[in-house]
Amino acid sequence: MSTARRVRVLRLPTAGPQDTALLAAAIAAGEIDPATIVAIVGKTEGNGCVNDFTRGYATLALKLLLAESLKCPLSEIERRVAIVMSGGTEGGLSPHLLVFCREAAPTVAAGKRLAIGVGLTRPFAPEEIGLAPQIDETKNAVALAMADAGIVSAADVHFVQIKCPLLTKERIEEAARRGATVATDDTYHSMALSRGASALGVAVALGEVPASAATEAAICHDWSLYSSVASTSAGVELLRNEIVVLGNADGWAGDLVIDHDVMTDAIDAGAARRVLGRLGGDVVAVLAKAEASPSGEIRGRRHTMLDDSDIHSTRHARALVGGVLAGVIGDTMLYVSGGAEHQGPAGGGPVAVIGRMPDAR
Repeated sequence: MSTARRVRVLRLPTAGPQDTALLAAAIAAGEIDPATIVAIVGKTEGNGCVNDFTRGYATLALKLLLAESLKCPLSEIERRVAIVMSGGTEGGLSPHLLVFCREAAPTVAAGKRLAIGVGLTRPFAPEEIGLAPQIDETKNAVALAMADAGIVSAADVHFVQIKCPLLTKERIEEAARRGATVATDDTYHSMALSRGASALGVAVALGEVPASAATEAAICHDWSLYSSVASTSAGVELLRNEIVVLGNADGWAGDLVIDHDVMTDAIDAGAARRVLGRLGGDVVAVLAKAEASPSGEIRGRRHTMLDDSDIHSTRHARALVGGVLAGVIGDTMLYVSGGAEHQGPAGGGPVAVIGRMPDAR
């Protein structure tokens, strides 16, 4: 019996965080087998901040649909499917789901094809979020996800999507009652620390940053340390890191491949153009990171994203980068996540494109 696998990617628009209608229809029509779904990555129209409950709402709706379709408890869905919902569709970004299926195939392709692997860390205690334990556990889980995908070289990893936890006042107080000290008392800043620690874990796992340099003191301070493929998104709806590794590997089938580049700043449209030029085929999905440059400038021009007390800078950044990429891609259904601490150079971030090979059109 063949052990070949292929990745299928469905990009489905949503009418709201709770909307699973198109995915349910695809399952009902037999277009996809729900048992093959290993990851769902999506954008919701919440604020993307600590109190963005659209992420948890969307995650629960997806878990309920899958549990019903597979006739299993929610706990089993939590073990077998990584669900990463990113809040914030500012500007023209369009809410949607990317559904990743891992299916059996009759034969392997002649060359490397899109591969996917999933890894989960253990749940973190509040006093571990944004600190060394999160770096270490993420590093180990990325290695497991690479093995799950059959990717043997870090050079073949093109995007590592992580959903990570954050600190709430309740979690901070629970730690204090035990005499434990958390990384910060600022719940919004905890999102940045969690994203940053997770990204450094990716960087260490892939050999982009030496383990000796990825210290607690470096988190959200030493911007020279970063991963060129990490994308981390923090949320209140979980306590562990859920990790999706995307790359190209031998032993897979299908007509999909992935490539990436790094935006040096928020208006670096050339990075996306370079990826499109190398892929040459139809665009299936786009994933990117965005942040307001911590220097307060973009190519020598002052920006005000970090000084706006009404709208958090991550929201501005998503709208800006989303607009830049939409102009290049010609589509607004893009996964653009805000807050790129240690995810690409300061003020920039990775952009990855999943495409169909030209001769498969």
